[in-house]
Amino acid sequence: MNRRPGNQPPVGRQLRAGDLFEVTAAASVQFTVRPIVFRLIRVLDWVTFDGWIWLDGYQLDAKGDAVARRSIFVQPAGLRRLTEVSAPRPRRVPNSGRHASTGTARPVRPSASRTASSPRNER
Repeated sequence: MNRRPGNQPPVGRQLRAGDLFEVTAAASVQFTVRPIVFRLIRVLDWVTFDGWIWLDGYQLDAKGDAVARRSIFVQPAGLRRLTEVSAPRPRRVPNSGRHASTGTARPVRPSASRTASSPRNER
């Protein structure tokens, strides 16, 4: 195993937290069958072979949501930088008291309490 001063190849210094990559077989044989989209948290300073690095980050689904935190061993030259994943799903907004179909205010329901004019209270 060849050790490089600083424990990471020069390419590793170009990687920044938040970078988005498609990781395929060009980066490591473990991604031959199923490439992944990966958002980088950090480059790990673990000792590796020349031309290889450990990355810590999140595997993303097609919507751009993190599905797993992973540490992966890759060749940075094989990483394909992405600019974006498909748009993240919109967050649900709490119901604002309006009917979804008409956009009008909900009718107010009468109170469940009985009033003095109710037949049961006339004893």
